[in-house]
Amino acid sequence: MRIVVALGGNALLKRGEPMTAEKQWENVRAAALAIAPLASGNELVLSHGNGPQVGLLALQAACYTAVDPYPLDVLDAQTEGMIGYMIEQELGNNLPEYIPFATLLTMVEVDPADPAFLDPSKFVGPGYQRSEAEKISREKGWIFKKDEDSWRRVVPSPRPKRILEIRPIQWLLEKGTVVICAGGGGIPVMFRPGERQILTGVEAVIDKDLASALLAQEISADLFVMVTDVQGVYLDWRTSEARVIEETTPEELCKYEFPAGSMGPKVEAACQFVRMTGNRAAIGALGDILAIVAGRSGTQVHPVGGQGHA
Repeated sequence: MRIVVALGGNALLKRGEPMTAEKQWENVRAAALAIAPLASGNELVLSHGNGPQVGLLALQAACYTAVDPYPLDVLDAQTEGMIGYMIEQELGNNLPEYIPFATLLTMVEVDPADPAFLDPSKFVGPGYQRSEAEKISREKGWIFKKDEDSWRRVVPSPRPKRILEIRPIQWLLEKGTVVICAGGGGIPVMFRPGERQILTGVEAVIDKDLASALLAQEISADLFVMVTDVQGVYLDWRTSEARVIEETTPEELCKYEFPAGSMGPKVEAACQFVRMTGNRAAIGALGDILAIVAGRSGTQVHPVGGQGHA
């Protein structure tokens, strides 16, 4: 079976944890241990989040004032390499020697006319108190929005149109390689309009789940799994009536609204993949990954006519 697993940011850095290399190694080690069994007998592709890492690199770069900070597309590329290296090392410690793995820097095309550029909404970096966020905003021109109890930087989040490295990803899979790609939603790029199209980077962050859904669709994945820090998609979240949706369809999920800053993109990505491919998607906790793949845990999203009830 060909499986795409999108690791949520919690697989690398949980909310409130210090952004140290040691803490990220610890979390990646746990993720690799849980995921490694899927590599035997399956074609496996991994993607991952990178919001806190991009934000940290931006802050570190801003401390050196002799040059302008690097743009977000360059920071996206840096984090793809950094996080990919961590995942590779820990997978290598949990996989048989005969299973190869590779990280592929992945450019993802976006539309220059995407309305997201007019309304930045994607959180990156750590949380701040309001006064500190306002100070940074004045100094750097960053835009901040409230995220639960803190204020975080937001950037445009255009929709992914096309994954430019899709052929190399296919070639690696055909050779039995575990592929780590489209990290953080990929490196956002666009073609400048004109007589001769020029490829250029974009100061933005593509939603990791939507990019992973497009990736799963373009490589004809049999299963698309989004790993997060909760058991699945909940109705009446954070109330005494909270309950997990175990089996459902895109049509049933569309009856409900989910927060844009948390479960909303995952639900949209799952529905998109199922509708476009007719294959199964799932959302659930990292510790349940094997049961999720087997269809016994998490929120299982089936095509119309398959299993499903909210």
